[in-house]
Amino acid sequence: MVNQHKKSSLKVFALNSNRPLAEKVAGFLGVELGKATVSRFSDGEARIDIKESIRGDHVYLIQSTSFPADTHLMEILIMIDALKRASAQTVNIVIPYYGYARQDRKARPREPITAKLVANLLETAGATRVIALDLHAAQIQGFFDIPLDHLLGGSLLADYFIEQGCSGEGTIIVAPNHSGVSRARKMAEYLNAPIAIVDRRRTGIDNEKRMNIIGEVAGKSCILIDDLIDTADTVTSASNVLMNRGAKEVYVAATHAVFSGPAIERLEDSPIKKVIVTDSIYLPQEKRIDKIVQVTVAELLADAIERVYKNKSVSPLFEKKYEGQMK
Repeated sequence: MVNQHKKSSLKVFALNSNRPLAEKVAGFLGVELGKATVSRFSDGEARIDIKESIRGDHVYLIQSTSFPADTHLMEILIMIDALKRASAQTVNIVIPYYGYARQDRKARPREPITAKLVANLLETAGATRVIALDLHAAQIQGFFDIPLDHLLGGSLLADYFIEQGCSGEGTIIVAPNHSGVSRARKMAEYLNAPIAIVDRRRTGIDNEKRMNIIGEVAGKSCILIDDLIDTADTVTSASNVLMNRGAKEVYVAATHAVFSGPAIERLEDSPIKKVIVTDSIYLPQEKRIDKIVQVTVAELLADAIERVYKNKSVSPLFEKKYEGQMK
């Protein structure tokens, strides 16, 4: 009898954090999402059932470790174990939003480096590769001893402003702090615009926070750019200072819409005209206010998955202008 081996296939699975994004990615790839369920035991323990064969397949698991971060991270680890035990050939983890990324160094004594711990957990569980989007700190790439593809969403955000006519000398890109200057420069290249910096420091006996703007913003459309918006304190405070310095209008652009605590209320009450974010994190209906515009990263993620699966270079995804290259 001739021994016929099953041909390796591409399979895409999603867990609970952002299924709508996973469905879009699968649509661009022309495949259906893999059949798997996440249930809970009575004490809250997660249980995962994969309801189709994945033996010898290349599996791509899409899951953001957004709120609740611990729950979504644990789902990934359990799913990796299940996929490995079911004889998947490769287990590729697609993390649109990498939680714990802000804990990337020891800023004070006796602090953990949790971003490195998460990398260790993913590797130990059996991940073959990681595809991530706009990590909070670039050095997190070095926390992994497995291949990591770090995608950038800046050009997708820039597309919105180009369509709105916000580019050139009438626009200025603003970094909300000194650590965001590199990101602001990249956006400025897309939009052919100058940059400014919010210099935020504590001064005086009362240790009060003060903000100063380095750059000329009067009469210009200001775009505050950051990798994520959490409580929105930074961007709303900066927007008030920009308007007080004579800015024509203020936009905010960020890849990850964390939006925790009072974020939505702060954004609504601020002078910010529009908040442009991606769908790397699922945005529930109660957070979809008129000021918020979402652009999708689905085609970018799908393009990366297809290139990795077909052993093609991913370098075209890092070109100055990503215009969608699925074929």
